[in-house]
Amino acid sequence: MLSVKTAFTLLAVAVASVQAESHTVTFANNCGHGTPQLIQGTKVLSSGGAYTSPGPLNGAIAYLQTGNCGFNGEGCTMVEVTLVNPTSPGAGSSVDLTLIPPHAFSVTTGFGYYNGCNNSGADCTGPNCSTAFKVSSDNQVQVQCEVNDVDLVITFCN
Repeated sequence: MLSVKTAFTLLAVAVASVQAESHTVTFANNCGHGTPQLIQGTKVLSSGGAYTSPGPLNGAIAYLQTGNCGFNGEGCTMVEVTLVNPTSPGAGSSVDLTLIPPHAFSVTTGFGYYNGCNNSGADCTGPNCSTAFKVSSDNQVQVQCEVNDVDLVITFCN
């Protein structure tokens, strides 16, 4: 029979060896101007640098701040980001582009998953792109990924 001290030591080692969920969002700004923004709620998570979430990243938004965008990306092309490890089929990560007013096309914007679901993503190269939400029922433009710890790159002026 294990002593209480030995049991706690074994439990601590087991917990330490389990890797926590994490996701990294990186930016490629090829525009030569503007500052990439990654925002969740009222908090700015990144202004251009890579951001690694120490767990699920739910309901974040990203856009290129050109001086013409509101805090929540109003007036600009916006990327909506949820990166989560799937707990059941269809319950993993989902990313999309949106031009639903008050958002509007500002610069060519795209995204792609990496470290899983490679080559899955979307690009919006103009105001009539078919890969972006224009009304809230455009759910066919969401790009999902069912891989643990998947990462995302968001590209401007690609």
